[in-house]
Amino acid sequence: MTTILLADDHAVLRAGLRLLLESQPDLRVTGEASNGLEALALAEKLQPDLILLDLAMPGLGGLEALAALQKAAPAAKILILTMHDDPQYLRTALKQGAMGYVLKKAADAELISAIRAVLRGEMYVHPSMTRVLLEDMLPKAETAPDAWETLSEREQEVLKLVALGHTSAEIAALLNLSDKTVETYRARGMEKLGLKNRAALVRFALKKGLIGGD
Repeated sequence: MTTILLADDHAVLRAGLRLLLESQPDLRVTGEASNGLEALALAEKLQPDLILLDLAMPGLGGLEALAALQKAAPAAKILILTMHDDPQYLRTALKQGAMGYVLKKAADAELISAIRAVLRGEMYVHPSMTRVLLEDMLPKAETAPDAWETLSEREQEVLKLVALGHTSAEIAALLNLSDKTVETYRARGMEKLGLKNRAALVRFALKKGLIGGD
């Protein structure tokens, strides 16, 4: 019997995944976590064969938790199940040790196939993203020479937290600032970097190694 730990912040999705997985006679869900910290605790306690991990979770997200999960449950294989089809997320997740990457929009029969492949020790990537692994990274223009270093310490702190998926309210609580002040630092930092939205910020942060590092 293969034991599985589900880590996703949506209870309804976890319930659906449990039904799907346990429809297979050899798969059993032994634990459910709604965030990265819970996933770490359960992984260490349960030592599952496989961890099905979402990337975007409150508190400690999947990218942040990957390395720690491998230490907590070294025998477990980790399969990412996410809504994010950004190539940078894929590259970073695989670099961090994930064995597979499946999009939530295809979480049905394909998920079972992905689990089977990963359990055999094979890499599995959603078909729509396999070309990413076959292409060399195209050279991209730098935002500006040492643009990150032109930001104040507070601007850097705020933008790192934004890139990790935290809301303005969460950042305000973490840094003991008002929501308005957080928004000011965010807007000012984004302007200095020449970035227009959060997706661009995440790509910048991943490329620069500000998040998802070892």
